[in-house]
Amino acid sequence: MKIISKIAKVALGLVFIGSSVFAQSLADAKKAIDAEQYQKAKGMLKNLTVTQPTNDENFFYLGWVYVVQDYPDSAKLTFARGIAVNAKSALNYVGLGVVELMNKNEAGATSNFNQAITLASKKDSKPWLYMGKGYLLDAHDGKFPPAKANAAIDALNHGKVANPKDAELLVELGNAYRSQLKSNDAYDAYNAALALDPKSPAANVAEGVLWRYADNYEDSEKQFQAAIAIDPNYGPAYREWGETDLEWSSSLARTDGPKASAKVKEAVENYKKYLSLTDESLESLLRYADFLVNLGDYKTIQEVATRLSKSAAINARVYRYIGYAAYENKDYVNGLDAMNNWFAKAGPSRILPRDYLYLGRLQIASGKDTTAGIETLKKAADLDTTKVEEAYNDIFAVYKKRNDYLNMAKTYDDMVNKVHSKLLLTSRVYIGLYYYFAFTGQVRAAKTNPAIKPDSTLLTRADSALSFVQRKEAAPSFYPSQYRAYIADQKDNDYNNLKGLAKPFYEQMIKFLTAKSSLSDKEKGWLADSYASLGIYYQYHDKDDAKALENFTKAKDTDPTNKQALYYFDQKAQPAEPPAKPGATPAKKAQK
Repeated sequence: MKIISKIAKVALGLVFIGSSVFAQSLADAKKAIDAEQYQKAKGMLKNLTVTQPTNDENFFYLGWVYVVQDYPDSAKLTFARGIAVNAKSALNYVGLGVVELMNKNEAGATSNFNQAITLASKKDSKPWLYMGKGYLLDAHDGKFPPAKANAAIDALNHGKVANPKDAELLVELGNAYRSQLKSNDAYDAYNAALALDPKSPAANVAEGVLWRYADNYEDSEKQFQAAIAIDPNYGPAYREWGETDLEWSSSLARTDGPKASAKVKEAVENYKKYLSLTDESLESLLRYADFLVNLGDYKTIQEVATRLSKSAAINARVYRYIGYAAYENKDYVNGLDAMNNWFAKAGPSRILPRDYLYLGRLQIASGKDTTAGIETLKKAADLDTTKVEEAYNDIFAVYKKRNDYLNMAKTYDDMVNKVHSKLLLTSRVYIGLYYYFAFTGQVRAAKTNPAIKPDSTLLTRADSALSFVQRKEAAPSFYPSQYRAYIADQKDNDYNNLKGLAKPFYEQMIKFLTAKSSLSDKEKGWLADSYASLGIYYQYHDKDDAKALENFTKAKDTDPTNKQALYYFDQKAQPAEPPAKPGATPAKKAQK
């Protein structure tokens, strides 16, 4: 989209311009943080730590900016400076605890939080507020681990007891409830915050997001408009409005294409406004990159991220977006370099399951290490169950390219075993087919290499998958019956001791095909094969010549070229010839 590229270029032109005028008020700095004007807030707070060096809160809020900017090392040093100024600074101990959460050190976080609780006034809700915020930093693709969310809720409720009139804390409590889809509790918290502070743009925006979670986009939009009416320069309102527009457009796409397109355009315009109001900081553009990932505009993402990577103040997260975009734009070598760079700089605590997904794709697509790529994709699936189908479909594509039916079957088999909540009947059909193809491939190979021993357990696995499909499908379908017939043929191909395992499946195939008003040439071939297979059953199992003749006649009438029928009638014309070599499978059967 040209409009998106234009926005990106405008943003990039301003990203390195800092604010030259800093207010000296801590309240102004906190307002800038709330508005996501992090560069502006950082400038103010650095100035305040010089002009008011004994105020430990200046150091805490400066450290907090580093936290939200994802610079844990800088944050830790700043919080330590705050404690050096005031050894009883509860907020700075909370800050140290949050850094430990970022570093996945639960014990260190708990130790610092306990120290903060010991030092805090009983009526001081702010330490509890930032503990809650700290727990809610740990989101993956917008989702919060329940344990972290519950810890946040517990901390915030302690803060609510300390100061029931802290509107900011109530907003954060609502966010914590919302993260766990506890909508009624979230709504009550937001309403309580607005009752205490009707002019809170943050509370209005938060409630708007809650409505978006309920797919109530109209009321969501009204809340963002209410926030903007309170403060026209409140950037987060435009960001959430843009993200709501994008989601809204997806819901409209199948019913109202023009309106969906209009919502996409509105989403981009709202994000443009957000960027202009949040001092074009690196962090704002990283949020913009997240937006573009959801929009699917990987060309612009790659441009934005590549140019940001040349900044002296680079955030390593930029390499994540370069990697994502480069893969989507088929720039696999540069994408792999970027993802390797991200993994090296980020450390395990900052890596998302989606990062493993893209790393695995790039390892495979670049041709560097397919085996490693497959293992990386499996790791993405292990870390996030929502990535299972995506990851395993990518793995399947590798084996499909090689016509490796055994590993194709195993890949789908692994996938359906991991996705327990879905029947995935189509995938199970393919499992059956691919195990069958793997076995017949081994049979063919064994003809030229006697050392190869076909694995008959593959037929059992194939039949099991197809049997499951037949038990679960709402209406019977053709392919499970067809391939169960072929599988039974492989197990039961000795005419001197024919058991008739395939008979019921060929009867099902005949029922399906004769119910159709017209048949393709391929379907006529299947129908003729089915009649001929029943003819063989009646000839060798039941010794019923009349039924055998009836079915072979139907086979020949359906397809005059059917080899089994032609063989049968040829042998009837020459009764001295044996009908078939004992234990042999007729030519057509061997071809299935």
